[in-house]
Amino acid sequence: MKIGIDCRIYSSKFTGIGRYTHELVANLIKINKEKSTPDELILFFNNPEYHQFNCPENVKKVLVNAKHYSLSEQFRFLLKLRKEKLDIVHFPHFNVPILYRKTYVVTIHDLTLSIFPGHKMTKWYHRMGYKITIKNSVRTARKVIAVSENTKADIIEFLKIPEEKIKVIYNGVGPEFLFLDDRSKLQKTLKKYNITKTFLLYTGVWRSHKNLPRLIKAFNILKNEKRLDLQLVFTGKSDPHYPEVEKTIKKLKLEDDIIRPGLVDEEELVHLYNAAAIYVFPSLYEGFGLPPLEAMKCGTPVAASDSSCIPEICGEKNAVFFDPYKPEDIANKIESLYKDTGLQAELIANGIAHSAKFSWEKTSMETYKIITETK
Repeated sequence: MKIGIDCRIYSSKFTGIGRYTHELVANLIKINKEKSTPDELILFFNNPEYHQFNCPENVKKVLVNAKHYSLSEQFRFLLKLRKEKLDIVHFPHFNVPILYRKTYVVTIHDLTLSIFPGHKMTKWYHRMGYKITIKNSVRTARKVIAVSENTKADIIEFLKIPEEKIKVIYNGVGPEFLFLDDRSKLQKTLKKYNITKTFLLYTGVWRSHKNLPRLIKAFNILKNEKRLDLQLVFTGKSDPHYPEVEKTIKKLKLEDDIIRPGLVDEEELVHLYNAAAIYVFPSLYEGFGLPPLEAMKCGTPVAASDSSCIPEICGEKNAVFFDPYKPEDIANKIESLYKDTGLQAELIANGIAHSAKFSWEKTSMETYKIITETK
């Protein structure tokens, strides 16, 4: 069987669909190698990943150099796919060439751009292009993989796809996320970023649906009304399309209390997860919501939004949940968790056990099963 995989968004970086594709490819290669009659895997890359990827046995790589949302995606990539005469293709993102009509499976991670288009989807042709592409990808796919039950429900509601066509397969959590017994390892990272107090942690992008201005307002309540001597740490880089974060910090005069280290490497991220008193996830919408699971695996209690898939993925007994639209409720729930050491211990134990259920090996096994059984 010739199986194509769209790897144009492949990346070893820590989060996002690029990481999903990276983990999936690595595990599919392992699974395929163990088969008595291995399939042929055809991987479609852009540069520089094409040149960086070393092909093992039964794997072929094809250079595409067609960016997402481009005309070359619709024509050059289409011709590359047709040339390989594939039995099936897995698209790990919805950017399927509109004229491709061979058998394929597509993974839908979320419908963020449908529900929270943000400042980047202001042009009519951007909105139209997105709507045409995502609707086409799910309607002409033989099977659709959703990364949560909540995303499945969104696909049914917004894209009008029959339920029986959709299979839920959860994402995994990498083995690099773990509780560090040697706490001295954390100090170098904390010193590097001038983290000198007990701190709350948020990791991820700064887009509007991440709800960071309300978290900043909640932190202001914790600092100035509840008198908790804390710092708040945001990883991720400032986004000029979403200036509200920096504006809110400046307006509330919290520049010295909110640490913004920017993008951090893998080791530092694990250190921050381990060192945080509480991991806070205020997002208004997620397709899966991986960071709370990463924090749980590192032994950190989680306070999270009660919206979209977040309670589903975290599990009701493994985190404290708040109304993400109310800074007062965010602050109150964080305060109650911060002051309750018994609850912290319970959430830590529950969270470590719960996060262990999610692995990329399991994700890949279920995905490979869908790919090979789809006709």
